[in-house]
Amino acid sequence: MKFATRLNSFASCPKAEWPDLSGKPTMLQMAKRAAKVEGLTDLDLNYPDHVGENPAELARQIGDMGLAINGFAMRYYTNPAFKIGAFTNPDPAVRREAIDLTKAGIDATRAAGAKLMTLWLGQDGFDYAFQADYHTLWQHEIDGIREVCAHDPDCQISIEYKPNEPRSYSLMPDAATTLLAIKDVDMPNLGVTLDFAHVLYADEQPAFAAALIARHSRVLGVHLNDGYAKRDDGLMVGAVHTQQTIELLRQIRKDGYDGAIYFDTFPDMTGLDPVHECEVNIQTVKRMLRIVDRLDQDNRLSGAIERQDAVSAQAIVQELMLG
Repeated sequence: MKFATRLNSFASCPKAEWPDLSGKPTMLQMAKRAAKVEGLTDLDLNYPDHVGENPAELARQIGDMGLAINGFAMRYYTNPAFKIGAFTNPDPAVRREAIDLTKAGIDATRAAGAKLMTLWLGQDGFDYAFQADYHTLWQHEIDGIREVCAHDPDCQISIEYKPNEPRSYSLMPDAATTLLAIKDVDMPNLGVTLDFAHVLYADEQPAFAAALIARHSRVLGVHLNDGYAKRDDGLMVGAVHTQQTIELLRQIRKDGYDGAIYFDTFPDMTGLDPVHECEVNIQTVKRMLRIVDRLDQDNRLSGAIERQDAVSAQAIVQELMLG
């Protein structure tokens, strides 16, 4: 099984790793620290933040550390104008810049030997009533996504939805709206990245969201973390919603997901040891998958689910989880 992680997590507690460091650690310094995590197989890199002019050489350097590149994730910070939209910006020149930047990111992804580009379009949305024409905003988004999907049909493009932040209202706030966009775009290499905290924040049940996506599109990425459903907390896996995480793992396995489990957690927010934190996340997921195995081998659970017998299902899950 592939386990990937957020590279910026490894800037946490920099003095513990680099006592003489002045300023921020480099991308390669963070990657070298991540390589210490037992069980970690992959990194996801932000584009263009983490990627220089030679993605193939970067992939070789990361490979020498014993890790692979799972994929790249777009970040639209290079132009301050992106704050009011990347693919949905009112200025056609800015929209073109965002689309061309994404195409360059896709090319870099492929040059690094990966085939997954994650789009988090957090700048595409609105903040006020009467700020935008919603039909126009939606059409710009669909046109932009379709164009970047067509740029390299062999690269998987995955939309990571989130209710808001930085915009007050995101154009892709939940699973249903994202699936509507995917239907409109109508490209075979397009799918969805499920971020557990974003799903909670959208008031969705993670396994249900995964099942809907598998029915109407494809889950191309899974970001595990946790939170209190009020914001994107980025807590450790299973820290708050243990049962929901296990149910999600069971659902995506049932639906054939074979991608990496990526940890989108924020140890750097409170100065946690990022190596230990990531190792515990990996151990937690492995334990949860063993519980999934036991659940799938227990005919009582399938019968309870068939009857929608919540009490019996809870009794069985609690027994297999807690003994």
